[in-house]
Amino acid sequence: MLRLAIVDDHRIVRAGFREMLADELGLHVEFEAASGEEALQKLREQPCDVLLLDLSLPGASGVDVLRAVRQRYAALKVLVLSGFPEERYALPMIRNGANGYLCKDCERDELIRAIRTVAQGRRYVSPRTAELLADELAGVSAALPHESLSERELQVFLRLAKGESVSGIADTLKLSVKTVSTYRSRLLEKLEVASNAELAAYALRHGLMVG
Repeated sequence: MLRLAIVDDHRIVRAGFREMLADELGLHVEFEAASGEEALQKLREQPCDVLLLDLSLPGASGVDVLRAVRQRYAALKVLVLSGFPEERYALPMIRNGANGYLCKDCERDELIRAIRTVAQGRRYVSPRTAELLADELAGVSAALPHESLSERELQVFLRLAKGESVSGIADTLKLSVKTVSTYRSRLLEKLEVASNAELAAYALRHGLMVG
């Protein structure tokens, strides 16, 4: 029996996924969580095999949860279920440890196939994501600046774009203010912008505001 966890801040979305999976033999929803913090708390008490993870969460984002899971639960498979198309997040999330990436408007059969694929220790990518990966390997993709960010740079970027202060980010991510300031400077250079307002504008322009 594969034990699943559904992490999404919208109750109706969680209910929809639970209903899609209800009649599938060999799958059991171990728990649901409405936030990253709740998900990490429940994982300590209720181990599972596959985590269905939304990126847009209150508090700790999906990126934060993915990082924590990779540090604490090496065997846990993470399937990102996002409202954003693959072009925006699939490759960065897979580079940073996700086992698969799927858009929320997927069909039931594709969701089940993705769950079973990652549970077997393989990566699940949609045909579109596979195409993006192939283009990247062939060196023909027109990579956007944010696609080259490291996991930590992406975390800091998304928080700055949401208007969080350097000191607030430092406290949340357990880093020094100086370290976060260094990340900020690096982000301004990599994304070729000059201020936090321009970081936010960049994030909006590319559909990167995930919560």
